[in-house]
Amino acid sequence: MRDDRDDPFDEFFSEIERMMNEMMGGDANVHFEHNAGTNGGPEPTGNVHMDIHESDDEVRLVADIPGVDKEDIELQCDGRTLHLDATGETREYREQVSLPVSVDEQSAQATYNNGVLEVVFDRDGDSTSIDI
Repeated sequence: MRDDRDDPFDEFFSEIERMMNEMMGGDANVHFEHNAGTNGGPEPTGNVHMDIHESDDEVRLVADIPGVDKEDIELQCDGRTLHLDATGETREYREQVSLPVSVDEQSAQATYNNGVLEVVFDRDGDSTSIDI
């Protein structure tokens, strides 16, 4: 098993992540974080490439999470934040994504194929007018 504690690229990746976080400022939907494995288990990583697409009717999140089985992916959503936990034999993913708009978490549909996770939500209804 590979020991990543002395990874020669760890400092390099940490600097890239610092620059990405700085460049994206406080408006970022995803926080970039690099963690080297230290306990001989799966390598924890924040290296999930995610795209979020918004339309008038739905919000679609596409994430690359290779190296895990579909049964080892756990998704939770509260309408504003999506939590992704996935563990494979050599990789571990823990992500928290702030969605750009409120979504109906009950409408979620997810697929996972060849390392690509796709989650689709209906947008939460617009505010309702109140009769007086």
